[in-house]
Amino acid sequence: MGQSREDVFVTEYDEYLFTQGNHYEIYKKLGAHKAVVDGVEGVHFAVWAPNAQYVNVAGSFNDWDIYRHNMNRLSISGIFETFIPGIGEDVIYKYVITAHDGRKIYKSDPYGYHCQLRPENASIVKDISNFKWTDTAWQNNKAKKNNLQEPIAIYECHIGSWMKHPAEREEDSFYNYRLFADRIVEYLKEMKYTHVELMGIAEYPFDGSWGYQVTGYYAPTSRYGTPEDFQYLVNTLHKNKIGVILDWVPAHFPRDAFGLAEFDGTCLYEHPDKRKGEHPEWGTKIFNYEKPEVRNFLIANAVYWVQEFHIDALRVDAVASMLYLDYGKKDGQWVANRYGDNKNLDAIGFLSHLNSLITGKYPGTMMIAEESTAWPKVTAHPDDGGLGFTFKWNMGWMHDFCEYLKLDPIMKSGSHYNMTFAMSYHTSENYILPISHDEVVHLKCSMLGKMPGYRVDKFANLRAAYSYMFTHSGKKLLFMGQEFGQECEWSEARELEWHCLSDPLHAGMQNYVKQLLEIYNKYPALYEIDNGWEGFEWMEADDKDRSIYAYVRRSSKGTNSILTVLNFTPMERKDYRIGVPKKKKYKLLLNSDDTQFGGNGGVIPKEIAAEEILSNGKEYSIGFDLPAYGAALFVF
Repeated sequence: MGQSREDVFVTEYDEYLFTQGNHYEIYKKLGAHKAVVDGVEGVHFAVWAPNAQYVNVAGSFNDWDIYRHNMNRLSISGIFETFIPGIGEDVIYKYVITAHDGRKIYKSDPYGYHCQLRPENASIVKDISNFKWTDTAWQNNKAKKNNLQEPIAIYECHIGSWMKHPAEREEDSFYNYRLFADRIVEYLKEMKYTHVELMGIAEYPFDGSWGYQVTGYYAPTSRYGTPEDFQYLVNTLHKNKIGVILDWVPAHFPRDAFGLAEFDGTCLYEHPDKRKGEHPEWGTKIFNYEKPEVRNFLIANAVYWVQEFHIDALRVDAVASMLYLDYGKKDGQWVANRYGDNKNLDAIGFLSHLNSLITGKYPGTMMIAEESTAWPKVTAHPDDGGLGFTFKWNMGWMHDFCEYLKLDPIMKSGSHYNMTFAMSYHTSENYILPISHDEVVHLKCSMLGKMPGYRVDKFANLRAAYSYMFTHSGKKLLFMGQEFGQECEWSEARELEWHCLSDPLHAGMQNYVKQLLEIYNKYPALYEIDNGWEGFEWMEADDKDRSIYAYVRRSSKGTNSILTVLNFTPMERKDYRIGVPKKKKYKLLLNSDDTQFGGNGGVIPKEIAAEEILSNGKEYSIGFDLPAYGAALFVF
């Protein structure tokens, strides 16, 4: 293998960088790695446990003898390491940590590349360097892109419940990464999504956490296969021109005894002050962002996913909980910063460092914030006082959107401006419009279930709603199943309701979303200018009595602009007239009432010439019959 001892063992320079928080590839030294030392093959183990008396490695190779393989302590960093000859890949192991009070603590490897499936949860030696990547064209093209000006339509997906293996639809009959790759690629290409966002990839023990309570930050979950299988999935998606986004959880971690909590008998990864180190509502631990080694663990983990698995974006979970010291806490449960306020200065510094590194080192890679408050400059550069994210989920838009859609039509006039308010702040950040898993669980109903009225009206209302979403300013995210109008709430325990597609209404909904995605990808007016008024103009924002909205989206060249007209009541508007910006012919792109989508077959002319008739303050206008719960898209 041609390795020197410096390649294998932790050097003083490694220790120095790690204790400074700047060893971005520390995962290549910590953890378990196949190696050759003095011509002998074996595995090098290394773990950070500075407050331990001793650390031993026990596993399948030594009959779980907790005393046979003692690790050597390095004085600078508190890292323990050892080389064990004669063992190799697929060895199962845990670290046995002797705390200062004499307790024996069994821990899985924080930097381990693979884990046993719950409930055993031991680590497994894996070599992730052998996979032959064939996505060079994708990687090169990604590095040249300005994502702010590209179409981004994200399919949020939970692998374990997207589709069960047809042979046996039991609890653990998951598609593995390789089989899933072949099925999901086919579906995403057909539907015209640009990216898939994968929930719950880093290892986690409890299925019901959906992967948001991570115990193995460096291990793709073994539920679906090996790290190499996951590399195959990413490579396959890239070869088919589909980007991969991972949900990433640096905000907190669970209390599981084999995980990071009280790792060496002390609060090593979490803050020792419970007011800083615990989420009382979630029952989880908060990372101690004051420690360079903890920051290094997380930043190197982001590097690991991008560098070793070619991930295109990290969607950072629960950013608001990181930014505010009092997030989810009552008086007495939190401690103010040195200035006496509630900003978590260490977390802010961590996020700025993280985002600067990833977006700088890996051009075209996106960092996406799930941030639910009005924190300023989330997507501004750190040099400008920002956090440095590429995009932010627009949670305000999502909340207003869902609340409006749930209303009985007679009540919508009082909440009319729910649907226009987001445009009052759309220039402040680079936004993604998310309809995520969180909106279709915990008694919130599926998107179809939120809609009022008769069943056919629910579908019509949802088609109009998706028309608004896909033509509004901002990139797009839709959770799996919502594209065909799943009836039930999502559950990780069962597959999506694919059987619904035998119903023409559900099949029509799926077809309609596909058409929206094709239009979105085809016309730069819908994605090129998402955070500037030069890309958006209201034609009608104030018709609250009829719950009608109309607006124009424009590209940087001003060609092929898109006019969207939406009716959110079950009343057809005969001879509806809307002001338009130019005396041109307006060609119909999409009519949500078309029978192929499950509509009533209301006819809108294929082409309408603007007339010199004043309407909505515009010199020119067009007239047509606007269907009940209808959406009409025109290009001009």
